[in-house]
Amino acid sequence: MARKLRFFKEQMRKAGLSPSTKSLRSGDIDLDHLEVTLGELESELIEINSNNEMLQHTYNELSEYKLVLQKAGELFHSAQSIVAAQQGELELFNTTEQSVERSLLLEQEMTMDPSKQVKLGYISGLVAREKSMAFERILFRATRGNVFLKQTVLENAVVDPVSGDEVLEQTATLFTEDLNKQFQIISQVSGRLAELKTTIDAGLAHRSNLLQTIGFEFEQWNFLVKKEKSIYHILNMLNMDVTKKCLVAEGWCPVFAKDQIQNGLRRATLDSNSQIGAIFHVLQTKESPPTFFQTNKFTSAFQEIVDAYGVAKYQEANPSVYTIVTFPFLFAVMFGDWGHGICLLLATLYLIIREKKLSSQWSLCDNDDGNFFNLHGLIYNEFFSVPFELFGPSAYGCRHQSCRDAYTAGLVKVHPTYPFGLDPKWHGSRSELPFLNSMKMKMSILFGVAQMNLGIIMSYFNAKFFGDNINIWYQFVPQMIFLNSLFGYLSLLIIVKWCTGSQADLYHVMIYMFLSPTDDLDDNQLFIGQKFFQILLLLSALAAVPWMMFPKPFLLKKRHEERFQGQSYARLDSNDYPPEIEPHSVSHNHEEFEFSEVFVHQLIHTIEFVLGAVSNTASYLRLWALSLAHSELSSVFYDKVLLLAWGYNSIIARGIGLCVFIFATVGVLLVMETLSAFLHALRLHWVEFQNKFYVGDGYKFYPFSFASLGQDDE
Repeated sequence: MARKLRFFKEQMRKAGLSPSTKSLRSGDIDLDHLEVTLGELESELIEINSNNEMLQHTYNELSEYKLVLQKAGELFHSAQSIVAAQQGELELFNTTEQSVERSLLLEQEMTMDPSKQVKLGYISGLVAREKSMAFERILFRATRGNVFLKQTVLENAVVDPVSGDEVLEQTATLFTEDLNKQFQIISQVSGRLAELKTTIDAGLAHRSNLLQTIGFEFEQWNFLVKKEKSIYHILNMLNMDVTKKCLVAEGWCPVFAKDQIQNGLRRATLDSNSQIGAIFHVLQTKESPPTFFQTNKFTSAFQEIVDAYGVAKYQEANPSVYTIVTFPFLFAVMFGDWGHGICLLLATLYLIIREKKLSSQWSLCDNDDGNFFNLHGLIYNEFFSVPFELFGPSAYGCRHQSCRDAYTAGLVKVHPTYPFGLDPKWHGSRSELPFLNSMKMKMSILFGVAQMNLGIIMSYFNAKFFGDNINIWYQFVPQMIFLNSLFGYLSLLIIVKWCTGSQADLYHVMIYMFLSPTDDLDDNQLFIGQKFFQILLLLSALAAVPWMMFPKPFLLKKRHEERFQGQSYARLDSNDYPPEIEPHSVSHNHEEFEFSEVFVHQLIHTIEFVLGAVSNTASYLRLWALSLAHSELSSVFYDKVLLLAWGYNSIIARGIGLCVFIFATVGVLLVMETLSAFLHALRLHWVEFQNKFYVGDGYKFYPFSFASLGQDDE
């Protein structure tokens, strides 16, 4: 049945038809009746195609015959006209001597042996255009050059009824030189062609009606066949029990779905009038279960982002819960212009409105991104790089009227601090770029340290859930101490400097914290007791490294020896294992503990974390770099394209400048910058955030469902 449906689909494709997209409802279709219906339709369609091919073949032969008659008739008629004209000229200018000589030649020709006279024959037909040269060479060699070949190009090609390609087949045709007979034959052929054309058109109309009828029900039939095939596919996975009378199926199901499955089995037993019901039993297994997260249209996009990195192992903390917030937030940090955000928001709303037609489930995610774009655009106070006084007047003004339009000198603080976001007076000033660089760089460090701390905290909850106290005390605790002793302290210095307005050089503070921890800080001191506090943090960071490296391998070895001390190698039940042992990591038999392998693994993990703490923090500076690049590109397009064109007193120049500005904004800022910001946000979550706690070595739970059957699933 699936083969027949594929045949119908191919026939509809050739006819330029598409199946109906009406809603699927297969409950009222009987499969046995459908099988008979498909067989009848296939036989009828095959018969129609066969008759059409035969009629088309006959039509092609007659078309070729007609073409030969027309072209050959034109050739002979033209030749006869030329000969008649030449004979008339000869008779007009011949002299008496020439007439006597001609008479002698004719008399000599008449007395010649008839068997020795040369008689010229001819043959006419059609040959494919690409084979004409080869055909000419064959004729020349076969007749030893005694051939006169006349070729003409036909405008109307003949179509092959099977392949549908335009071809010209070589045919031999009888021909008469009598013009009346030629016209009579052509008339007969034309009449026959008209009759065949009418018959062929009627057959094609019948075929089209049949295909339209099939297309109206095709999707329902196809869905029913797919459902039946999927059922048999699942049944083939089942095993026979010992009595060979029952089928046994083993599979995974969510815990909350057990009651639903039992109700479904009872309902199936009643609907089928079976005297024996299905038995549902929960098995105990040491295999690692698949991972299943309930998502909706909004959360599924973020879950796919995480799953692209790796599927969470069973009962591991799911990063997508936090990615829903952090991903669009970090995206917006790099894409901070509320004018561009409105453009993306409008595009997103368009996709949401046309979601059913475009099947774009990811579009809902972009709506949330648009809100973050607008928020950060308001913080940066940029609308296509133009600042606005949305939350009140600027805090700065002119000291004198002479500096009314000044941006570089003569400005003093005349109003309270701008309440929200960047003061508009910073835009276009001489100190704008140094100020924005400093602000965005420090913001990037704060966001990065906060997200990395969140990742380490998630490792604590993972360890606590699985009952792994070793990871809590000898991995989580030293990692928190190391990261916050260095970069957590840097974040603290940034906040203190912002709050106090200090002029301290934070680069100098962090560098000499390692090189000369006992030297006086002088002007770089931000709070009392800073030098002692820095020495304490430095010693804590140094102590955290061996704390991560050495205790864990020895404790794992000790726990392994205690667990199997005095025990045989017999198989154990799942209840015999302590709760901190993960089910999927337990073997049925006693395994050798490779201390060297565990120690090397812990050594690599420690080095990776120590070096990664530095590289990951530096990696978050991409938030500053991309935000600055987006702002500067937007400013260049506005100042050097739009304003420059607007300076000309010409509508054409202004129109060209506006078009260039729109295309540059859409192509560079709304397409390329969006892709760039998305990829960088993706990297920050996969590498800098998830590597702190996420293993991602699980596999997805794929339940059997008719709704999951795709268009191309066979």
